Amino acid sequence: MDAAALTCPQCGAAAAADAIECSFCHARLATTACPSCFGLVFVGSKHCAHCGAAITAVQAQASTLPCPRGCGTLRALSLGGVALNECEHCSGVWLAQPDFQKLCAEEERRAVFLGAEAQAHRAAPGGVPTVRYVPCPLCAKLMNRINFGKRSGIVVDGCAKHGTWFDADELRRVVEFVRDGGLDRARAVEKEQLEEERRRLALAHDLAIGSAPAPLRRDRGEVGADSPFARFITTLFGTM
Repeated sequence: MDAAALTCPQCGAAAAADAIECSFCHARLATTACPSCFGLVFVGSKHCAHCGAAITAVQAQASTLPCPRGCGTLRALSLGGVALNECEHCSGVWLAQPDFQKLCAEEERRAVFLGAEAQAHRAAPGGVPTVRYVPCPLCAKLMNRINFGKRSGIVVDGCAKHGTWFDADELRRVVEFVRDGGLDRARAVEKEQLEEERRRLALAHDLAIGSAPAPLRRDRGEVGADSPFARFITTLFGTM
């Protein structure tokens, strides 16, 4: 289920994740993240529409960090034991580097425990979004756009020094990729590529050595016993 398939917690009608109110019952809508899969859910929902986990009230505190998308100030909260900063307007999430590394490590351990058999549920690709580099909330430098795991297809904004910014629903997709063993597969592919490169270099080295000209033999000045010069010396001085 993608981010657009949320339902109103009051009447159950379908509503877009960026909707401010339900178009049927006109209930006020606001999104937050599921503490299990970090998918978008409406505040007031009892269960996550993505993974079915129970949704509990989360206490958020004001933060001084600005939203990279220019929405205003982020709010600090803890979901599933992970400290993060969330924008209540665009539903983006900021994770500091240590917290993101901890999250990935925990999800990888969970993937091993569960067997990592299920395929990740990826949202159907929509139109190509307009690429805009955004600043890091801490140092204000433009962040790099990174394909998470090099092959997930989830492009996130990262500051190598401070952390990673996830636009709406990107963190859920990253978590699904990790739980599905995506990082292990990416490492295996990278290892195979390195081995193939080593084999290619070794073959090129062997071919270069095999095609090199043989070294020329040096004349050591040795004289054969049956050479004309040897016979001449024998005639003059006897046996050599």
